Amino acid sequence: MGTVFVSTAYAEGDPMTTINNLSTFIFGLIRAIGMIILGFGIVQIGLSLKSHDPSQRANGFLTLAGGVIITFTKEILTLIAG
Repeated sequence: MGTVFVSTAYAEGDPMTTINNLSTFIFGLIRAIGMIILGFGIVQIGLSLKSHDPSQRANGFLTLAGGVIITFTKEILTLIAG
Protein backbone atom coordinates (compact mmCIF):
# COMPACT_ATOMS: atom_id res chain seq x y z
CA MET A 1 0.00 0.00 0.00
CA GLY A 2 2.90 2.35 0.77
CA THR A 3 4.44 1.90 -2.67
CA VAL A 4 1.22 2.66 -4.53
CA PHE A 5 0.96 6.28 -3.37
CA VAL A 6 4.64 7.13 -3.74
CA SER A 7 5.37 10.20 -5.83
CA THR A 8 8.74 11.40 -7.01
CA ALA A 9 9.88 14.70 -5.52
CA TYR A 10 11.94 16.88 -7.85
CA ALA A 11 14.05 19.74 -6.59
CA GLU A 12 13.03 22.94 -8.21
CA GLY A 13 15.74 25.24 -9.49
CA ASP A 14 19.48 25.12 -9.18
CA PRO A 15 20.89 23.27 -6.15
CA MET A 16 23.64 25.88 -5.83
CA THR A 17 20.95 28.50 -5.16
CA THR A 18 19.85 26.51 -2.12
CA ILE A 19 23.42 26.20 -0.88
CA ASN A 20 24.02 29.93 -1.40
CA ASN A 21 20.83 30.77 0.50
CA LEU A 22 21.92 28.52 3.37
CA SER A 23 25.36 30.13 3.37
CA THR A 24 23.80 33.60 3.46
CA PHE A 25 21.57 32.55 6.37
CA ILE A 26 24.45 31.08 8.38
CA PHE A 27 26.69 34.10 7.81
CA GLY A 28 23.76 36.32 8.84
CA LEU A 29 23.53 34.43 12.14
CA ILE A 30 27.29 34.71 12.64
CA ARG A 31 27.10 38.47 11.94
CA ALA A 32 24.28 38.86 14.51
CA ILE A 33 26.32 37.02 17.16
CA GLY A 34 29.32 39.19 16.33
CA MET A 35 27.26 42.35 16.74
CA ILE A 36 26.07 41.18 20.17
CA ILE A 37 29.65 40.47 21.25
CA LEU A 38 30.73 43.83 19.83
CA GLY A 39 28.08 45.62 21.88
CA PHE A 40 29.09 43.70 24.99
CA GLY A 41 32.71 44.76 24.45
CA ILE A 42 31.69 48.41 24.19
CA VAL A 43 29.72 48.11 27.44
CA GLN A 44 32.72 46.49 29.16
CA ILE A 45 35.03 49.29 28.03
CA GLY A 46 32.54 51.90 29.25
CA LEU A 47 32.21 50.25 32.64
CA SER A 48 35.99 49.93 32.97
CA LEU A 49 36.45 53.64 32.25
CA LYS A 50 33.92 54.43 34.96
CA SER A 51 35.49 52.14 37.57
CA HIS A 52 39.15 52.72 36.53
CA ASP A 53 39.76 48.95 36.26
CA PRO A 54 42.61 48.20 33.82
CA SER A 55 41.99 44.43 33.66
CA GLN A 56 38.33 44.95 32.76
CA ARG A 57 39.42 47.50 30.14
CA ALA A 58 41.81 44.96 28.59
CA ASN A 59 39.04 42.33 28.54
CA GLY A 60 36.71 44.89 26.98
CA PHE A 61 39.15 45.66 24.18
CA LEU A 62 39.72 41.94 23.55
CA THR A 63 35.96 41.36 23.42
CA LEU A 64 35.57 44.33 21.09
CA ALA A 65 38.27 42.99 18.77
CA GLY A 66 36.72 39.52 18.80
CA GLY A 67 33.32 40.99 18.00
CA VAL A 68 34.74 42.90 15.03
CA ILE A 69 36.42 39.75 13.70
CA ILE A 70 33.27 37.66 14.12
CA THR A 71 31.09 40.38 12.57
CA PHE A 72 33.22 40.59 9.45
CA THR A 73 33.94 36.85 9.09
CA LYS A 74 32.42 36.57 5.62
CA GLU A 75 34.44 39.51 4.30
CA ILE A 76 37.63 38.16 5.87
CA LEU A 77 37.10 34.72 4.35
CA THR A 78 36.35 36.28 0.95
CA LEU A 79 39.56 38.33 1.21
CA ILE A 80 41.63 35.26 2.13
CA ALA A 81 40.08 32.96 -0.49
CA GLY A 82 40.38 35.56 -3.22
